Amino acid sequence: MSVLLMTSRAASFGATPLLPDLSAKMQPSDSTPWNILFVLTILTLLPAILMCMTPLVRLLVVFHFLRQALGTQTAPSNPTLMGLGLMMTWFLMSPVLADVDKLAVEPYREAKITGWQAIEQGAQPVKHFLVRYAREKDLALFTAAGQVERPASPDDLPMRVVIPAYILSELKAGFSIGAVLFLPFLLIDIVTAAITTSIGMFQLPPVVVSTPLKILLFVMVDGWNLLAHSLLKSF
Repeated sequence: MSVLLMTSRAASFGATPLLPDLSAKMQPSDSTPWNILFVLTILTLLPAILMCMTPLVRLLVVFHFLRQALGTQTAPSNPTLMGLGLMMTWFLMSPVLADVDKLAVEPYREAKITGWQAIEQGAQPVKHFLVRYAREKDLALFTAAGQVERPASPDDLPMRVVIPAYILSELKAGFSIGAVLFLPFLLIDIVTAAITTSIGMFQLPPVVVSTPLKILLFVMVDGWNLLAHSLLKSF
């Protein structure tokens, strides 16, 4: 009799509150699938985000022109240039990422704001960076194309206007730097071709002589340091 009484008291005291807790722990929250979907979407769009919203566009365009100007088709290799571009991009975007972390990530971790509020607040430093380097002509082009009302300031423009305008501006800046970078190496090619032709060396392509000279000149002036310094100072 006492054993049955103790069993019934234990059942009435401990079994009832444990079942809801166990069921709540075993069942996933409703937001888990959406978090997984959001993370997978970000990972899929990460290459496009890096190319469209960071200085990586300008850096890769300049590196491509440099390799063409030197006449080395595969040196440095694409992974090497991509790695250098990513590291320089990280260096340039560090202040922007710090602002995003301060305005959006930390409040979201502390549950002070919702996910959508974190996205809106985190987009503001990125938009400010893009607008800073986007030309007014390109912003006006996509503002008219998107039929967006004239804003009070460029920071009020939507991202669908700012991002393509920034890409066009970065392409123009990259091609401008690449053209200036190409000129001294083009001069070496012209002088080498004129000399080899004047002395009758028609069987020897001028590029065979000019390529070592261009590489030697680039190394003597510490070209990689100068190029990296100029690209960093352009932002």
